[in-house]
Amino acid sequence: MTFVADLHLHSKYSRAVSPNMILPEMARWARLKGLDIISASDFTHPLWFRELKSQLSEDTQGLYKLKSIDYGLRTTAVDSSQKAESQKEVLFLLSTELSSIYKQGDKLRRIHNLIFAPSLETVEKITKEFTRRAFNLMADGRPIFGLSSENLVELLLGIDENILLIPCHVWTPHFGIYGSASGFDSLDEAFGKYAKNIYGIETGLSSDPEMNWVMPELKNRSILSFSDAHSGPKMGREATVFTLRKNAEVASKIDRGPVIPPGRDSSATPKINYHDIADAIKRDKKGKLQIQYTVEFYPEEGKYHFSGHRNCKVIRGPEELRKDGNICPVCKRRLTEGVLYRVQELSKGAIIESEAKISPSGIKWYTDKGKNHPPYVKLVPLNEIIAESYSATVLSQKVKDAFENICHEFGSEIEVLLKTPISEISKHSGEKVAEGVRKVREGNIEIDPGYDGEYGKVKIWNEEEESQGAEAFSAMNDESQLGLKF
Repeated sequence: MTFVADLHLHSKYSRAVSPNMILPEMARWARLKGLDIISASDFTHPLWFRELKSQLSEDTQGLYKLKSIDYGLRTTAVDSSQKAESQKEVLFLLSTELSSIYKQGDKLRRIHNLIFAPSLETVEKITKEFTRRAFNLMADGRPIFGLSSENLVELLLGIDENILLIPCHVWTPHFGIYGSASGFDSLDEAFGKYAKNIYGIETGLSSDPEMNWVMPELKNRSILSFSDAHSGPKMGREATVFTLRKNAEVASKIDRGPVIPPGRDSSATPKINYHDIADAIKRDKKGKLQIQYTVEFYPEEGKYHFSGHRNCKVIRGPEELRKDGNICPVCKRRLTEGVLYRVQELSKGAIIESEAKISPSGIKWYTDKGKNHPPYVKLVPLNEIIAESYSATVLSQKVKDAFENICHEFGSEIEVLLKTPISEISKHSGEKVAEGVRKVREGNIEIDPGYDGEYGKVKIWNEEEESQGAEAFSAMNDESQLGLKF
């Protein structure tokens, strides 16, 4: 039994967020995406907190469900278990992102941290304390204040020892705890005596788990991935998958990858709570859950993977930056140092034994051979695959319609990307979309890396493949090779 979680989202009360990021819409998108547990987000904003209290009821300790909701989904999936899965209620975990801007060590720090709270009562205590300190909670769903990361942990644990703090998008240049522009070189430097209370970090879109494995201080900490979505379509682009410890089915052989079961019977779904998720993040071996794997954005597609200047059209990989320096040749100002360069700088040449192999089900899994961390898979969002298949944009209506149609048909986006046989996708959505899913599963794509706030550009088909058309795919579409076997 697995639970797919995206615990970093934003509501309509945060800046630059879709006005449709309200609880019912977030739940609807969660079902389309295949998410079981999502962030209730932005809980410090007074108006949003009012909505949380009025629209949510506690399902189990620390996990909430909507009091009334119609997900608006239909399912004509291959079997009844997928139908049951699509109707399973979405659960909400109370979380928020806090922005700390402060000076430490003669350097201005701008750090974003993700906070998990175990109850609405605890949230009220947090907001009461923030209000007492005159923090402006109405201005933004992600409030900004001058509290250091160390003092923030001290304050929160003083309110409730069950609160978790997770440094988010840790490598982002301007707002990550390891960021090149305003971050630190270690968690000890950032959190001081409370570093021991930091049980995990969030990778962010511009890094993947393996890029974090090289940090010695992360060896025994959880590497988490969430979407940081500002709109429904962006939800689930990264996620963390929890599984029941007693039924964990992580394959022992490197060429297998995690066993991904087909749809589940919702009537048999065991109850989990906030503390089960917290224990999994803490890597408590006596806990009910453990992290089975994470779903990753290709880090090259992230906005800060390479170094450069967007306005000057200057982009530099790590080797180029070391060779040519970090001064922009156009404007003569310092380049924004990218995540890949920063990882190499802080890891000091550390090497992790890892391996990437295609599983029998046709999916490329990345595995830590030292078994310190769970495996992960890198995916391209389904709407991007459809858009390139149609030679259209992700915002076009035909792509939106096709996305919802295929998710309704097979249960969810994650079902399509990881579980549905290629032959079934081909029958329903055509050979081009099916080929796109297959190529993404195998990692057979090209990406121009993102830099300085500019997303990377994914190319699933190169020019030669485009000219060959669908004929090559038909010859390769041997169900015995490409069909998923559970």
